[in-house]
Amino acid sequence: MRADLLAIGAIALWASLAALATSLTEIPPFLLTGIGLVIGSVISLPLSGFKLSAWKVPTRTLLVGIYGLFGYHLMLFVALQTAPALEANLVNYLWPLLIVVLTPLFKKSLRLSFRHLIAAVAGFSGAALAITSSGVAQGPLGFETGYLFALAAAIIWATYSLWTTKLPSFPTSAIGLFGLVAGVLALGAHFVFEEPALVTAADWWLLLLMGLGPLGGAFYFWDAALKIGDPRRIGLLAFLTPLVSTLVLLIVSERPPSWQLLLATALIVGGAMFGTQQAGKASR
Repeated sequence: MRADLLAIGAIALWASLAALATSLTEIPPFLLTGIGLVIGSVISLPLSGFKLSAWKVPTRTLLVGIYGLFGYHLMLFVALQTAPALEANLVNYLWPLLIVVLTPLFKKSLRLSFRHLIAAVAGFSGAALAITSSGVAQGPLGFETGYLFALAAAIIWATYSLWTTKLPSFPTSAIGLFGLVAGVLALGAHFVFEEPALVTAADWWLLLLMGLGPLGGAFYFWDAALKIGDPRRIGLLAFLTPLVSTLVLLIVSERPPSWQLLLATALIVGGAMFGTQQAGKASR
């Protein structure tokens, strides 16, 4: 029960990420990523008893952490700034399905079944429907190129999640180191590649919420849940994320839900759950 509550806490915080990001579209992606991750890293200090020794992890573990936190959020924020937010957010939330589909690449003992292939078709059909439901086509490829960044975000988070299962065990507080290093790298990239941006007082309040919530607390909740709970059950709970996140975005944007968006959500969430149920049965 405690693991479920931790996982639900992470899901609730992640559900606010897209809504917060779309309220900060004037802030360049590198700067947005950097500030959010640095703020989120501070949470680990009380978790570690203010002992930096808890941040000591192998170099490979640190690099995987930076890849996941830095790469995922950069791609997501670019996507939300360059494509319709609701549709890009749904494409991003292909990551639970991708975890199922890509598992054989990380665990050679597991193979894809016909059920997994059906789940993959459903999920990617949902993504295609989300992309086409906005009714715009502005990119050089005939659609909003921001969707490619959303897909990249999904791939990065899925592969990061799978890579962490192959790493030596590390304390939850070490995630603060991942966020701090990734955040500093993002801030450095901002000063090199992006134009200076004006951050207002209202922006800082939203950045604080983002850093403490979806770019901070959610990671610690999620890692703690995985360490004490059943990954199969927690994985199933993760499929609530795109549904809740889409509902939050609809409320914030005051945009009425179209049947295409509702069907796309159902295909992505349903496909992921369908594929994972088979994985859960096989591992019992």
